[in-house]
Amino acid sequence: MYNRIIRICYRKIIDGAASKAWDRLVFDDSYTEYRMQVQNFERAAQYPLYTDLLKYNPEVIKMNHMVSGAVMGYLQLLNNIMPDVLNTLGRRFLKFNQFKFEIINSHLENKEKHRISITFYSEPVYWLDTIGQNLLLTGIDQQQDMTLTDLLPLTQYLSIYSIQNQEINNCGTNASYHIFSR
Repeated sequence: MYNRIIRICYRKIIDGAASKAWDRLVFDDSYTEYRMQVQNFERAAQYPLYTDLLKYNPEVIKMNHMVSGAVMGYLQLLNNIMPDVLNTLGRRFLKFNQFKFEIINSHLENKEKHRISITFYSEPVYWLDTIGQNLLLTGIDQQQDMTLTDLLPLTQYLSIYSIQNQEINNCGTNASYHIFSR
């Protein structure tokens, strides 16, 4: 028998319209860091819009890494649980083990034009089935030796990042993952 192991990615876009406390903190601190770091690049004052500066100087792409340090502490506050990704019971449950920070656009003088994204990549999960617009996911809780399941609604900015078919032995699985937060 075969089972599909997947990793899910979720792209969270944060801009000036952010209203949640965590989003607002990430927005404010990433913009402050952006303004400090952009000064390291030639002609930043001449090209105040990030995308224009990037066209002039492709090295500006390094800003993604340089600014990401400003949000690291906020990511730790999430305790490796993806924000905004809820099961059908309205609970955050999906753990992430990687992320990618990206500046979509920004402006040296206009904070409202600052727009970033953080893409979260889940730990591996078993995809058992699709029920309507929901993915039925499971993992093995190693302490209780119990199969946990969650229904994950397919929503905007949520995608299957990778998939792997894996053979299951007679006992049920050939690997164990603790992927859900309970």
